[in-house]
Amino acid sequence: MANSFYTPTQVAQEFVHLLEQELVLGSAVGVDLSDEFKMNGSTVYVRRQMQYLGQDNNIDLTSYTEDVTEGTVAVSMNKTWSNKVSVGALDRSLSFDRWSEQVILPMARRAAEKIETSIAALYSKFYHFTGTPGTAPSTVLELAEAGAYMTDVGIPVGGRLGFLSPTTGAKISSAVAALNVQGRNKTALEKASLGMIGGFDNYTTAFIPTHTVGVATGTPLVNGASQSVTYATAKNTWSQTLNTDGWTNSTTGILKAGDVFTIAGVNSVHPGTKASTGRLQTFTVLADADSGAATGPAALTISPPIIISGAFQTVTAAPADNAAITVKTGTGGTGYKQGLLLDPMAITLVSRPLDIPANAGLKTSTKRGNKVVVSVSEWVDGNTLAQNMRFDVLWGNEVLDPRRGLRQTS
Repeated sequence: MANSFYTPTQVAQEFVHLLEQELVLGSAVGVDLSDEFKMNGSTVYVRRQMQYLGQDNNIDLTSYTEDVTEGTVAVSMNKTWSNKVSVGALDRSLSFDRWSEQVILPMARRAAEKIETSIAALYSKFYHFTGTPGTAPSTVLELAEAGAYMTDVGIPVGGRLGFLSPTTGAKISSAVAALNVQGRNKTALEKASLGMIGGFDNYTTAFIPTHTVGVATGTPLVNGASQSVTYATAKNTWSQTLNTDGWTNSTTGILKAGDVFTIAGVNSVHPGTKASTGRLQTFTVLADADSGAATGPAALTISPPIIISGAFQTVTAAPADNAAITVKTGTGGTGYKQGLLLDPMAITLVSRPLDIPANAGLKTSTKRGNKVVVSVSEWVDGNTLAQNMRFDVLWGNEVLDPRRGLRQTS
């Protein structure tokens, strides 16, 4: 039988510790952790932060009340990473530290890569957008301008984090002194740090997503006036349908999920003051769209919703009929890296212990870290007497508040 080095409890504790040291994007998200067991594919609902107007210059609230109507985000627990190892005689001869280096650390790295990739894939749901497609930011000024953009649209200043591609990081690093933590082992987040630039703690990561632009041809226009919605109808999805036309006729993939566009005459507003930022509101497409025949119509699912009044107002006005649409994400069919500039509340990572049947004959230990929950199970093959260990991570992630993130194209 295995010696005490290889108990599921010890292995699970080491696994979650090493996994979280490998996270970069995963270190920057809000978390929802619980010891409640969940099945793969179940759903957890997370509340989005409220936004209020309040009453100016009148302390009498007799006739003034704002209802608390929170939006909720459905997070599907549909992401898992699992592996199994057989513990042989050679493994048992190693010290636990050596076995951790040889077995647990590579496991943790693979699991962390899957989590990082799943977080990066959420980029398309962020609609604040800056940069020049095809040109990587290379100066401190460009990051500072992105920070100014975030301030204009009301993204909180404290805790901002920037995640850049290695190429962008290399271009900028010569202009700044990188953070250098001495005297101890560094986490992946510390190794990736470029330091505080433009109001962000900036990091490089290989998991920066690439967005490939749809066909994006034609002379697109808004098709129909008064296409606005209320907060009550959009509070959970933070989206709506926008009817357009003027695209190239009968084209599959005229726009792809993640394409960003502006509408003439529709500016963004500061979420507190509701004053125009002086910037055209940028909208992201949430689902691939095809154009139809004749006038090139396309019904686009977009975010943010066009809300023209109230606490959650997003724009200065609803678009006029035939208002011009301009695609901002670049040349059709071309891929561009999408740096992510985030407030910690922009994305939520939900992790739960995987529900392993009690009659499975496994000895299981579940450990909760700061970001994820992991399970390690042990059993012995009755035929070969080989000791087996199974590693499981169950999680889901979703954009919790798309108002709190910005994409910087390069």
